[in-house]
Amino acid sequence: MITGKLINRVLYIDLTNKSFKVKDRQDLFDKYIGGTGVATQLLFEECPEGADPLGEDSPIILAVGPLTGVYPLASKTVAMFKSPLTGNLGESHVGGRSAVAIRMAGYGAIVVKGKSDFPVYLAIHGRKVQFKDATTIWGMHSSTTAGRIMRDNEPGDGVRSIMKIGRAGENLCSYAAVTTESFRHFGRLGLGAIFGSKFLKGIVVSGEDFLKVADVKGFKKLYEDLYKSAVDTSLMKKYHDLGTAVNIMSLDKMGALPTKNLTERKLEGVQNISGENLAEKFLARRVACAHCPVGCVHLAEIREPSEHEAYFNKTTLIGYDFELIYSLGSMIGINDPEAMLKLIDDVEKHCFDAMSAGVVLAWTTEMFQKGKINKTHTLDIEPKWGDYMAYKKILENIVEQPNVFYKALAKGVAYASEQFGGKEFAMAFGKNEMPGYHTGPATYLGFLLGARHSHLDNGGYSIDQKDLISDNPPAAEKVVDKIFEEEYIRQILSSISICFFARGVYSMELVSQALKTMGLEISEKELLDLGKKIHAEKYRFKFREGFSFENLHVPSRIYEAPDPTGKIKKEYIDAGLKYAKEQLAKA
Repeated sequence: MITGKLINRVLYIDLTNKSFKVKDRQDLFDKYIGGTGVATQLLFEECPEGADPLGEDSPIILAVGPLTGVYPLASKTVAMFKSPLTGNLGESHVGGRSAVAIRMAGYGAIVVKGKSDFPVYLAIHGRKVQFKDATTIWGMHSSTTAGRIMRDNEPGDGVRSIMKIGRAGENLCSYAAVTTESFRHFGRLGLGAIFGSKFLKGIVVSGEDFLKVADVKGFKKLYEDLYKSAVDTSLMKKYHDLGTAVNIMSLDKMGALPTKNLTERKLEGVQNISGENLAEKFLARRVACAHCPVGCVHLAEIREPSEHEAYFNKTTLIGYDFELIYSLGSMIGINDPEAMLKLIDDVEKHCFDAMSAGVVLAWTTEMFQKGKINKTHTLDIEPKWGDYMAYKKILENIVEQPNVFYKALAKGVAYASEQFGGKEFAMAFGKNEMPGYHTGPATYLGFLLGARHSHLDNGGYSIDQKDLISDNPPAAEKVVDKIFEEEYIRQILSSISICFFARGVYSMELVSQALKTMGLEISEKELLDLGKKIHAEKYRFKFREGFSFENLHVPSRIYEAPDPTGKIKKEYIDAGLKYAKEQLAKA
């Protein structure tokens, strides 16, 4: 049983009436801790069945956990919503200062509903909530400029969080992102479009609440142990040194790096966009999320001649990681690091989800190559693998949506392929564009079965590399069991708002100990049982909103492209999906 009172206050905001209220929701936090657990229940409460994701009744829910602002790596804010990309559960996590800012403002969760009649941004400073006119920053070419204006007009420098959308969100692109602190994102599943549908340009949050622990002595000892695990062991070393970009060379070497829309599994010249090369030739600095000692955010620096000053260079800092290098590098055949970084910056300015944007560009290129679309569709643009300028123009057209084809691209490859063909190589799973792993069948079962259809739901790619390359690989049913078991644990980590990169640091035993120092009594077994319950609740929402295993589309491309395990077979995937359906029916 969870006991204790920490983050029980929920801020409810009505954009239609420009009003707000605060409720004590100890009932929810007692049962579900915080973060994902609480946010899922708030989604049930606030999202009517069958609601239009871009409609006035569709909620935005932001939630943090009891360890936020107290323990290292408890740096994530969970966003829960109904996804405009998939039509069911939408969940995204972001770092930066967002979680600590919400916690210091005095809230465990924020619920935003309604629709403003003009562009606004929310300024939440502790108990003070204001609806600021954002008309002058709506439609700006760069979301970075809009963010600077919000920054210059709000207090809380150094402790606040600024969340904002770009033109992709304003124009309701189904995979639009929300950016926080310039280089962190609510990336997946289209939260930016929901902001845009509500005329909500952004949210600024700050506060000065004082956080207490119940067991000061126990807290200090456990904090020190967790800190040392994060910085003095190998558990998180790769995230600091090269970041997730270290995966590029290893995946390419094993033939598991999706390249040119998975028509290839290795990229010629891949070393040019490797984490090693970027660190040597472009790395400007590393930054960290609040209360994180690791510093996994790697920023590249590009210098270009200024458009306005003949003797000066323009310097741009660009965040990069594995998924960006995959989606805006190998997936579209770019091996020029400067071209790739510029494209990442373009995606950032528009505020797209980078993974979805890259897969959309890859599908468009292959469609053009196969003659399924032509220059009439693309408005005289000829997409070619590796052509930065063509991709830059296509992204601009996806933002503006000047014709039926670009309107379809703005809804993702699952939708676009329904309209124009090419479903067999439209690389989306559960309607969400794929991440950058082609390691074997567990990867794809993970994409298909994850509650968010994201690789961060589970580590299917790890199962491929550890178990499925063996001489005695497990059956599909055993793989599904492992995927679900890991998802149960991740429900707890996201309910206490721990970064998934720190999953090797925070065992369930240590989570129980950390919660105890905060005055929350919950055993390791109770945590695991709760993780399973939260997972079942997410699927309950998905089924309520029309999800079915029968409607899951698996692009045949994955069966055509050889993989390191040699085991991606339709029969294997079908067996896993059938078993998963049976297991969830019992939950």
